[in-house]
This record gives sequence, C-alpha cells and structure tokens, in this order.
Amino acid sequence: MNDHPHTLMISEVTLDGKLTLGKGVSSKILMKYMSHESEVMLHETRAAYDAIMVGSSTIRIDNSSLTVRLVEGKSPLRVIPNSEADLPVDRAVFDTTKAPTVLAVTKKASEERLKLFREKGVDVVVAGEDKIDFPLLMKILMENYGVQSLIVEGGSTLNWHMLHHHFVDEIRIINMPFIVGGFDTPSLVGGERLGSEDDMISLSLKKTFMCGTNLITEYDVTY
Repeated sequence: MNDHPHTLMISEVTLDGKLTLGKGVSSKILMKYMSHESEVMLHETRAAYDAIMVGSSTIRIDNSSLTVRLVEGKSPLRVIPNSEADLPVDRAVFDTTKAPTVLAVTKKASEERLKLFREKGVDVVVAGEDKIDFPLLMKILMENYGVQSLIVEGGSTLNWHMLHHHFVDEIRIINMPFIVGGFDTPSLVGGERLGSEDDMISLSLKKTFMCGTNLITEYDVTY
C-alpha cells in the first residue's frame, strides 16, 4: 500500500515565484487576475479529487472555502493542519454544511478549543505530539477517510512539508504574468533551506498549455 494518497500540488505563481503580493496579504488579490478558464479548471480538479489540503496561514488570511462552485460536482473533503487548533472557528472552511472538514491537530491543542470545532461538525484528528506528523496524517486520511487522491493548494510552508516528505507526485503551476518582488513575499516553497545541491527536488516537465490567458505548466516530481 502507498504511504500517501496520489497528491497534486496546485498553485498560481507570478513570474518571480511569488504566491501573494506580500507577507500577510491574501492570495485572493492575485487570483482576481486569473483567467476564467483557469478558475473553471481549478474547480474541475477539485471535483475530481477526494480531498484538498490547505495550511493554517492561508485559512487565517484568505478565509478560503475550498468548495466546488463553478462546475457540477462534489466538494472534496477539506483537510486543515493546525497544530494548536488556534484558527478562528468562524472561517468558511469550518462550515460543514458546505463540505466535510478534518482539522488535524497535535496533542498540544486544548480540549476547550477542540470542543468548539466539534460543535460545528468538524472532524478532529490528532496527528503528532507538538508538530503535525504528516506521515501519520496521510495514513489517517487513507485508512479512516478513504482518501486516495489529494490536492495541496499552498501556502509555502505546507508545500515544503509535503515535498520534504516526498508526498507530492505532481505539480501544476498556473503562471501569472506579473512580477511583485518583496524579499519576504511568500514563494511557492518556504521551509528550511537546503543542505546542499544533493537535496534539490527534481521535476520532469509533463505538459504545457494555455488556459485562457494563463500558461499552465505541469510536472511529475521525481525526487
């Protein structure tokens, strides 16, 4: 059995590799300039996958709902790693009338906080002592929720964790024809710096095509 669901990382990225206009700025501002065709493709992909995972910072800043809206289809299971369960419970992703949600926490999370999420119908799973144990989380998603396919939609820290554990199988970049700059503006992958060139993650270009005004590049991750 595989140690993780088949995982596709999707992100809109500027020419200089940025995900947003600046640190702490919502990526929704940049996404306003995505072509309608690219938006439809994004929602078609969501409808085709079992689950979608987004990091805590993205939920905190963007208040993403992560549902299927522009096409017919079922919304995927939404998975949010949040070590201490300290996200606001009023975020759109925790409205379980729209789609089911799993909050992945650690043993550091207080029962008081967990109770608030459970009252909203959110499934809470403990995956780790003080940091999210991503291999354990992948196992839980497969064994307890039947997740065989997973989308990862940023941000840079979650992207690093998933790549670091070799869980990403494919990457799809929606290229945005802009340059934003900024020394601390989040890029596609954050996390820890490489120890050496031997730690670089290798990609194999699979496909390029235009989707409206956006160039789409798709890669297989070969590690």
